Amino acid sequence: MGGRAAIAGGSIGGLFAAAALTRAGWDVVVHERAGVPLAGRGAGIVTHPELVAALQAVDADTADLGVQVQERIAFDQQGRAHARMPYPQVVTSWDRMYQALRVLIPDDRYRLGQALSGFTQDDSGVTLRFENGTEARADLLIGTDGFRSVVRGQIAPDIQPVYSGYVVWRALAEEGDLDPGIRDRVFDVFGMFMPKGTQIVGYPIAGEGNDLRPGHRRYNFVWYVPTEAADLDDMLTDAEGRRHAVSIPPPLVREAVVKRAAQRAAEWLPDVFEHVLARSERPFFTPIYDHMSPDFAQGRVAIAGDAACVARPHVGMGVTKAGGDALALGRHLAGVGPDGVAAALRAYSAERVPAARAAHDRAQMLGRYIFADPATGHNRDGRNNPNQDEILRLTAVADFG
Repeated sequence: MGGRAAIAGGSIGGLFAAAALTRAGWDVVVHERAGVPLAGRGAGIVTHPELVAALQAVDADTADLGVQVQERIAFDQQGRAHARMPYPQVVTSWDRMYQALRVLIPDDRYRLGQALSGFTQDDSGVTLRFENGTEARADLLIGTDGFRSVVRGQIAPDIQPVYSGYVVWRALAEEGDLDPGIRDRVFDVFGMFMPKGTQIVGYPIAGEGNDLRPGHRRYNFVWYVPTEAADLDDMLTDAEGRRHAVSIPPPLVREAVVKRAAQRAAEWLPDVFEHVLARSERPFFTPIYDHMSPDFAQGRVAIAGDAACVARPHVGMGVTKAGGDALALGRHLAGVGPDGVAAALRAYSAERVPAARAAHDRAQMLGRYIFADPATGHNRDGRNNPNQDEILRLTAVADFG
């Protein structure tokens, strides 16, 4: 059985879906809009047992997946650990996930420079149209083209990402560049700083090339900062005066914006995280949005991963959720021919919408815990968030029971 499957979007979610559908007997082609191979700047990813199981289910290599941490620590303003929770977890990187899945897809089935502009579907298949003027035909289309999905824009045009009211600043520091005293306090744990109105999460990940040797790893720094819409407009405006929609490429962030963040860090952060930021490569920011589609399928077309639902990163579920979507697509389409596509995709949607909703709602709840009562200016006592214990217990945890 099976048939021809087209996947729009060649990042981790698209690769997951391609691997799962290939194993289910489908002839899969991935269409990626970028003209050059993707790279993730080493961004950190938290793993869950469900993610490891999904990787194993598509025969991805899970050896040396990342760095093992054993506990979570909340730091106060003086950089002292004032709350601890045992929680063994492997933390990895975007690059490691991407490479583990990319090798599963033959090069001739992964096509760069094919930005989807739209599609039409009929009783016998789907016609994809690309910005370069070419077309492709398939029995089904899976949109894994991110939170600004072209595919979702056609099947669910009313579902648009909504700005949360805060941004996330990210940075990476080389382990060897950190002062030994600071490194010994933060490097081998999942660390947090969480007064009311802001939050930092930090943890170790592999070095370049998945180097896991002590001294050669990196520290992943994540800082959630409340940002008014007017300030965001300024931050999304580059040095040439162009206002970028939704997000701005990191190299185009103005130096004045980076300098203001550094000044705020010096005022707000405990020494451990201020030091990490000071020793990091140039930080960059991303506005936090979320959205939830009430249906993941329409006829022969489905959406998955961030195209279907974006849960704020507090739950650390983006890649895990994409893996779950991919496995569900594979299960429902296994043994199905072209004539059974629409029914299979309806069953996929019915299974995965509740799972995505659970992650989406948990992430919004954690955002409310952090930002519902932001301090006027800043509350410098790291123990003053009354939700601290729940934030420590629920951040980047996949149990939604």
